[in-house]
Amino acid sequence: MNIESFSTIALSGNMASSANSVFSDNSGATSADTGVSANSGASVSTGAAFANTGVPSANAGESADTSYSFNINMPSKDTSLCNFNPCFVIPVYNHGAALASVVQNLCYCGIPMILVDDGNDSKNKELILSASKLSPLCILLPLKKNSGKGKAFFAGVKKALSLGFTHVFQIDADGQHDSSRCAFFLKEAEANPEKIICGYPEYDESVPLKRKNGREISNRWARFVTWDSSIKDVLCGYRVYPSKALQKLIKSHAHINARMGFDTDILVHLSWAGWEILNYGVRVTYPQDGISNFRMVRDNIAISLTYTRLCIGMIVRIPKLLLRRIFRG
Repeated sequence: MNIESFSTIALSGNMASSANSVFSDNSGATSADTGVSANSGASVSTGAAFANTGVPSANAGESADTSYSFNINMPSKDTSLCNFNPCFVIPVYNHGAALASVVQNLCYCGIPMILVDDGNDSKNKELILSASKLSPLCILLPLKKNSGKGKAFFAGVKKALSLGFTHVFQIDADGQHDSSRCAFFLKEAEANPEKIICGYPEYDESVPLKRKNGREISNRWARFVTWDSSIKDVLCGYRVYPSKALQKLIKSHAHINARMGFDTDILVHLSWAGWEILNYGVRVTYPQDGISNFRMVRDNIAISLTYTRLCIGMIVRIPKLLLRRIFRG
């Protein structure tokens, strides 16, 4: 595929958004948006495009995507005028040190990055601010206090919606995911704009065995409560969502876990709503000095409550799920 240039993107400051919650937060924390800062007056010059990254193939027989580009303009708020205008949304908490590398590794995609500072301490705030200045594509969205990954992500989604982006690419700030797969995921999202493009982990030897085994329990439970065998992994924070799918979820005031249960909860709700899922592998590594935000007692209790609630949600949706299964064959 020939690499095409894309139009200049101008990102200027003093934008504001709200981070009103549609989530359940078992810790009782709430989020507040202090505004959005972008690199004022910064622009990406025409002629930038996807580089030849040698994107690896996830599955046997799948050809590697070595280059990919599409025309990007700062979208109109009327998304009906846009074909495919994606952006990254990256919630950041305690991973300020890893963020610079993540930003640098994503620049080749040539699309805006909304960095959500989820109420970090002063040291991490400085690192996040520094990372946001590495590229004019970065939009920094600071929250006053820590609210959890879910609320931080949806604060970023609301900003993306206000700017008219048609798709949101969720990626974690810890640098564990292979960023070279992003071009392939964007290509699949453009080809399948009405579907959710979900990553599932392809582990190396660094993965803790307990985490790998525990993950499969979560995946089986999610398939059970959704009656959806297409779900391959519910914990991988590497997904491309149609913006309108997230917008409908926000408007429905769905009860969604704001913290460690978020990735499972949101995918289950979107499956219940009838959104189709495509799954592709992404390499995941676990550095020995990596920082985890998982809190053993608090988060295990919260996740258990989330799964109980989802099971109840399945029961009340049985007629709807049954009809869907019948008509889909």
